[in-house]
Amino acid sequence: MTEPQFLIPLWADLTAVGLGGVQGALFASGFVGQRRLDLLGVAIIGIVMGLGGGMIRDLLLNTTPAALQSNWYLLTATGAALVGMLLANVFQRLNAVIVGLDAVVIGMFGAFGTTKAFALGLPPIPAIFVGVCAAVGGGLLRDVFMGLPVAMMHVGSLYAVAAGGGAAAYAVLDAFGVPAVPAAVACIGVTTVIRLLAVIFDISLPEQRALYRRKVAVETSAIPIIRS
Repeated sequence: MTEPQFLIPLWADLTAVGLGGVQGALFASGFVGQRRLDLLGVAIIGIVMGLGGGMIRDLLLNTTPAALQSNWYLLTATGAALVGMLLANVFQRLNAVIVGLDAVVIGMFGAFGTTKAFALGLPPIPAIFVGVCAAVGGGLLRDVFMGLPVAMMHVGSLYAVAAGGGAAAYAVLDAFGVPAVPAAVACIGVTTVIRLLAVIFDISLPEQRALYRRKVAVETSAIPIIRS
């Protein structure tokens, strides 16, 4: 398959972009105090969330970013960010909706990233890696733009694990000859379920043990600090 665009219909890619844009705007609208954003700032975060995963996916695959090949990507991300701003007060009362939206967005970007990687002939492990990067890319860029700790690197987040599980499910199905569309649907489903279970049951990866932290602290205390 030399034309991966046929495996990712425009409407499906734009749906992921739109959901990401709404979710990013909802996230940015919730800040108060010194971190509060103006309308442009909220719109930018929405656009970053909507386009970030796809941009990172295409850069890793060394292809022209899909977001730059059609007017609809930027228009969709911007429109979705505006919708997120206008409905922020409504959605913020529906925490379950936001959590579910977050899980679906991760699953969609992961599925499309993995699909495109396989379409371009990547082996399974690199394809899974691309899918995970596409899934978490928007959130990573969001945190960087906001000057926040990157969420996926801290206890309590299974973003990358959920995305990896979904991408791995896609790879297994692909190995058994399952077509791209049902494999992508399964990828979205597995990712969404893992993410929702992690939130509902407060599941997270183990924190790095304090013993290791103390050992590192002792070892690094011997390193001389040069003060200018």
